[in-house]
Amino acid sequence: MGNFITSVLLDLKNKGYNLEDLYFILPSKRAGVFLKNHLSKITQHPTFVPQILSIEEFVEEISGLKSLNNVDTLFRFYNVYNEVSPKETKESFEAFSRWAQILIQDFNEIDRYHRNPDSIFNYLNAIKEIDHWSINKEQTDLIRSYLQFWKLLKEYYQNFTEQLLNDGQGYQGLIYREAVENLESYIETHAHKNYVFLGFNALNTCESLIVQGLLQSESADIYWDIDKVFLQDNVHDAGLFIRQYLAKWNYYKTQSFNWITSHYADKKDIKIIGVPKLVGQAKYIGQILETISSNDQDLKNTAVILGEENLLIPVLNSIPEHINKVNVTMGLPLKFVPLASLFDQLFNIHKKNTVKYYFKDLVALISHPSIYNLFESNQGNYLNDLLNYIQKNNLVHLSLSQLKNIAHKKTHRLIDLLFSSWNDSSKIALKHCSDLISLIKSNNELNNLDLEYLYRFHSLFNQLSELNNKYGYLDSIVCLYKVYNDLLQTETLDFKGEPLEGLQIMGMLESRVLDFETVIISSVNEGILPSGKTTNSFIPYDVKIENNLPTYKEKDAVYTYHFYRLLQRAKNIYILYNTEIDTLKGGEKSRFITQMEVEGIHELKHIVVSPEVALTNKKLKQITKTNDVLSILKELSGKGFSPSSLTNYIRNPLDFYYEKILGVKDFEDVEENIAANTLGSVIHNTLEDFYKPFEGKLLTLDTLKEFKSQIKPAVTQHFKSLYKDGDFSSGKNLIIFEIAQRYISNFINSEIDQLKDGIQIKILAIESEEKIKLDIKGIPYPIHLTGKVDRIDEFNGVTRIIDYKSGKVEQSKVEIIDWEDITTDYDKYSKSFQVLCYVYMMHQKGKIDLPIEAGIISFKNLNQGFLKFGKKETSNSRKKDQLITKDTLKNFEKQLFTLILEICTPNIDFVEKELD
Repeated sequence: MGNFITSVLLDLKNKGYNLEDLYFILPSKRAGVFLKNHLSKITQHPTFVPQILSIEEFVEEISGLKSLNNVDTLFRFYNVYNEVSPKETKESFEAFSRWAQILIQDFNEIDRYHRNPDSIFNYLNAIKEIDHWSINKEQTDLIRSYLQFWKLLKEYYQNFTEQLLNDGQGYQGLIYREAVENLESYIETHAHKNYVFLGFNALNTCESLIVQGLLQSESADIYWDIDKVFLQDNVHDAGLFIRQYLAKWNYYKTQSFNWITSHYADKKDIKIIGVPKLVGQAKYIGQILETISSNDQDLKNTAVILGEENLLIPVLNSIPEHINKVNVTMGLPLKFVPLASLFDQLFNIHKKNTVKYYFKDLVALISHPSIYNLFESNQGNYLNDLLNYIQKNNLVHLSLSQLKNIAHKKTHRLIDLLFSSWNDSSKIALKHCSDLISLIKSNNELNNLDLEYLYRFHSLFNQLSELNNKYGYLDSIVCLYKVYNDLLQTETLDFKGEPLEGLQIMGMLESRVLDFETVIISSVNEGILPSGKTTNSFIPYDVKIENNLPTYKEKDAVYTYHFYRLLQRAKNIYILYNTEIDTLKGGEKSRFITQMEVEGIHELKHIVVSPEVALTNKKLKQITKTNDVLSILKELSGKGFSPSSLTNYIRNPLDFYYEKILGVKDFEDVEENIAANTLGSVIHNTLEDFYKPFEGKLLTLDTLKEFKSQIKPAVTQHFKSLYKDGDFSSGKNLIIFEIAQRYISNFINSEIDQLKDGIQIKILAIESEEKIKLDIKGIPYPIHLTGKVDRIDEFNGVTRIIDYKSGKVEQSKVEIIDWEDITTDYDKYSKSFQVLCYVYMMHQKGKIDLPIEAGIISFKNLNQGFLKFGKKETSNSRKKDQLITKDTLKNFEKQLFTLILEICTPNIDFVEKELD
């Protein structure tokens, strides 16, 4: 079957037209390239290319006005706003820009549809006055200001359009309205020209009047591209507009409508494919292209239509490597360029206008890929030294001077560009951004694409500088960032390629007039195709209906036509939709798919694609003890196993292997909030300072009361020592600082109460470091057990070994039932294991006489007092033996030796423990 453009050209030729004398008017510039190509194929001899214009260019020519871009229009409108609005109600440019774009779009729509603006604005004003009318209550200043805004809409419009017309400029709608006004004189002065309109569907009122005027003056021909299926069905949205033209245009009362095709009902291979997520769709498109190319199909007749622009990069990355001819017509939005995230982070830091920068914001900025290489030097990367210093010293907030003191001198210029205060000045901000681009450009490792990114952003900041110099409205960083973002949304990075060869990748609107044999359409979901209800307008729905302005129904009909027109002449069709419903971007599969199912014209092959998930049993990791591992174990045994390292093995042998054998440590990030281990260390160190001098002495009430008066300075000293330069004077850290003091105070209070009750407490040792040698049969080298005991005291003559815990510990955590469980169940018995290790070491060294008591003091559960270790016969038994005897240690020794023997035996691997 022939394509639409060729059919039109052949028809014009058959009518006797000289094609090179015609003026072709198309929906988009893109279609003009294909028109020239098809023209070259049907001409037998060299010929001049006819004049080809997009509808926007043609209308602009008729109007005689110069088109303004969106940002210039916004600034010009603010001029008018300042002139018209009363001084007391004027808003800053930043506040104005939040709603002005919507109002300009309403102006645009009123003009494009050639409606009476006075009538609409008077009607809107009357509606608002009725909404806020009251017979009893006097209107507030806020309501009066609100009503005044609606009253001024007409004046805004009149003054704005008048100024633009005087300057020979206009936004799109104004250009269209002026073109209609000039149409009659334009036709008279260009009577010798013949115009050909082709591929149009949804004409606004101005376009409709222009086309009808040219048709009735016999200066034009129009070629629609519509299938009879959509015209015969009076409710099918794909034919909504053309049915209206057939019914209402005077031209068709005397002329026949000949361009109705019947291609849609032809046999087609249509696959409806559900794929989870955007990236899944991109990957599957790559698979489809691989299949097509492997079947020797010509990809120049294949088009990938992207429903969402942010799918472009994933699709480009998914194209098979052997497909080397690709033409991208939609352009890459600058907001998706990697450099955009750099300036986004930079603006976000300076919008706060603070003297100090939050470390996470700072680290994210200096670690950005565009910045990272600028810290490189022959001596290494200065960035790593900077990050390590921030991390080790817990610098949560840093000033510029602090940064420069830490950073190497060679990086000071970069640091200044990134972090010197912008003083809420747009001029300073724009200069810093431009200078930063120049500095990044000096990096010799940049490729051509990186340089193109830099050039486009350099141009963007130059444009912002020109706007600021011309109008002076960018008076704050927040305002500058708003306009910068507006520009970023509209600017694109165009791809260079051969438009007539290879695979075509485009958006839905770029496909107008074009035909392809194979079509792949992505993101065919509700909320995307079609976009559904949007109410981004000051004009209510009922007012739009009353004044024949387009609503969401007409906008959906536009995309319905484009969707079905793509299918008309296609033979192989792949329609992809996202199976994972996203309420923000798109919902269930599109109504277009449901409509095709209901039509019953084509056989639809439904496929739901999902990744293959292999059903494999989880295999626990297993590490064999090599000679190197055994050598490290021997060295570790000589230094001594600590109770915490042994309980780490009990919890998971692989954790022990990573920490003790490989030496892998947990990543130490900046301690933004004081960590639990820091809190514990502060409490331990403070109590050591207090009680260490009293080893071998009885505690007295005066001594303990003296301790209480020293709590705050002691805790402060230890926080400063452990938390480095971190701030604990406010926020959550201040709360933790107070908690540390409260824990220590409560503990000392409990000891004061005990002394008042007549109990004698004698300190035997504080933070006592112990190390013993173990003789374990089967291990041919010395084994040592080492550890630090928090406190040993005599409580009314009974020796106690105490382990401090800053977290919450319950009594059940220091009780055991079966001795075999103490080396297998970490959660239940790790606390008991540690306590018994301390008792065992001290007994072996002869420092204590049995029986004794041992246990834990939990500062978070201090009301429970001293939590004694106990052995129970059954889980339900209330009776428990809380005295540690020789039999207790003998049973424990057996389990301890078994555990260490397992660790050191060569043929017993480190096997990962399956955690719940």
